[in-house]
Amino acid sequence: MADPPDTDPDDMDPRERDLERRSDMPAVSPWVVVGGLLMLGALAYAVAAMA
Repeated sequence: MADPPDTDPDDMDPRERDLERRSDMPAVSPWVVVGGLLMLGALAYAVAAMA
C-alpha cells in the first residue's frame, strides 16, 4: 500500500523509498534494446541492398 502524499519521509514504507530512488533513472527495457538491434539490422540490410 502506498503512503499518502506529503508523508514525512521517516514514516514512509522502505519499499516506497526504494521505488522512489530507482525511479530517478529508469532502466532501459530489454525490448528497446532488441528493437534497436533489429533496426540496425534492417538498416544494414537496406544499405547492402543498395550497393
